Amino acid sequence: MADGFIWYELVTNDMDKAVNFYKKVVGWDVKDAGMPGFTYMIFGKEGKDVGGMMTWAGAGAPDLPTQWMGHIHTAKLDEELKAVTADGGTIVKPAQDIPGVGRFAVVLDPQQVKYLLFEPGKGDVPPRLDQMAAGNVGWHELLTDDAAKAFDYYSRHYGWQKDYAHDMGAMGAYQTFRTDQPLYTGGMMNRKGPGMPEGIPPHWQYYFLVDDIEAAQKRVIEAGGKIVLPPMDVPGGSRILQATDDQDGHFALMQGPKS
Repeated sequence: MADGFIWYELVTNDMDKAVNFYKKVVGWDVKDAGMPGFTYMIFGKEGKDVGGMMTWAGAGAPDLPTQWMGHIHTAKLDEELKAVTADGGTIVKPAQDIPGVGRFAVVLDPQQVKYLLFEPGKGDVPPRLDQMAAGNVGWHELLTDDAAKAFDYYSRHYGWQKDYAHDMGAMGAYQTFRTDQPLYTGGMMNRKGPGMPEGIPPHWQYYFLVDDIEAAQKRVIEAGGKIVLPPMDVPGGSRILQATDDQDGHFALMQGPKS
């Protein structure tokens, strides 16, 4: 059984602005999680969850740039943390309990890419939005210094399998990967090379599904965001765009292949 991304989190500085922006752009329903002494907003659609939002201040940190992060499932968090550090990774935030929910930790992979690990609790899990439904993440993309080494790391730790490799010439291969489910789950590529903007840090990027990418582009602009990469076709029949929200947080949208 492979482990994949199961939760997505936005950490920002102005919760009200973040909620208003993404409700307009992605169409999420947003509700307060009701955590005592801490504001954590859960977003999703049709009563099914996708992820949550919180502020840097709420997380006990100074104001930092808006950031999207993803949680990878693990059944044994303590063992996985030992394996991450043994394999050249770093623990940024040690294991911490979320009463009634589970345990999480924040780590860096060996190439300094941040992600979270999450071990669910024993209670009932709230319903999750179908993977390829509008509003969920339809694609996970890693930009890093050495995509081949990155795949070796993630496949070794989480059981991911190689799928199609798209030849990008001087940029190297864009290696798609999948878990044990019959859907592509993402791809990995080198962040430096011809045509790539300078100064992009290594990071995971999450593509939220929308029904119409051109209509979504208009919503981004109307809500105060900026388009970084206009709508474009990608192999497999999908269309994507990349943008920043009204707090300069980078995010991406995706329209799936037409059936």
